[in-house]
Amino acid sequence: MTHDPYLAAEDRYETMDYRRSGRSGLRLPGVSLGLWHNFGGANDADTMRETLRTAFDLGVTHYDLANNYGPPAGSAETNFGTIFHQDLKPYRDEMIISTKAGYYMWPGPYGEWGSRKTLLSSLDQSLTRMGLDYVDIYYHHRPDPDTPIEESMMALDQAVRSGKALYAGISNYNAEDTREAVRILRELGTPLLIHQFSYSMYERSPEEALIGTLEDEGVGSIVFSPLAQGLLTDRYLNGVPEGSRVTHSQFLQENQLSETYLERTRALNDIAQQRGQSLAQLAIQWVLRKDRITSALVGASSAAQLRNTVAALDFPALTDDEIAAIEPHAVHHTHHSS
Repeated sequence: MTHDPYLAAEDRYETMDYRRSGRSGLRLPGVSLGLWHNFGGANDADTMRETLRTAFDLGVTHYDLANNYGPPAGSAETNFGTIFHQDLKPYRDEMIISTKAGYYMWPGPYGEWGSRKTLLSSLDQSLTRMGLDYVDIYYHHRPDPDTPIEESMMALDQAVRSGKALYAGISNYNAEDTREAVRILRELGTPLLIHQFSYSMYERSPEEALIGTLEDEGVGSIVFSPLAQGLLTDRYLNGVPEGSRVTHSQFLQENQLSETYLERTRALNDIAQQRGQSLAQLAIQWVLRKDRITSALVGASSAAQLRNTVAALDFPALTDDEIAAIEPHAVHHTHHSS
């Protein structure tokens, strides 16, 4: 299929809500596009291309990847790089592109975790796959129990000093390790920009210590799975449809769709409908409430789905009464990491 040359929408910055990442100079869109699930080798090239074009037209300037996104691992970066060079390269300075390393990527002792060897090798591989000179944010994707945090943070610092990344991030760190990472990076002169973690109405453990720690330290926050792997959409209101993600997902099990959760989801859906919005839109607004979170990371299997999700930002902010009404139904579930 041939495509016309891409020209970005002229009004792309007029409606998006941009939020400062902690005490940094960088602002991120309220909704960012994650390429975790729908940009792998088997996905349709035209759909991916239309989704990325639509994202940029909507003011979604931030694109979140990792070395292992696919499947197969690496294919999301390769596909993103192809579309970037076809359509988005003239707009590179208007885009925030992030990637990560830490989960299993290649065989042998250096293909995962958090050594300097792993982090710097992986960044070079990611830049090659995407055809980029640098990424805007480079994350350590998960803490390494066997590598000192100092070593992982020194690698992030070196990535920034080398010009291969503009900012340093971490993901899936607990509050205590986050505080230590912040301290080390501050001493090195490359302050921590942002922390990426799972957070939703059904995953509330970050409220115990992590979110407060980030606020205290002036670090931004971007949350993945704000829709709880699809639980916080209208997909499961009547139980589990045949062939849905839950029946073949390693992250979402059928036992999570217990009657209790279906009842909670229906109650939340009722609140959303009273606001004239979808449950997914309510879930996005809830994680972004009171400006405690910088950005919500969403996947999109189509341009239409992305449009609907981003439209969450067009609704009035949740009132204190609405937040209170949501509270009995927004109950912590079990933790999943990306």
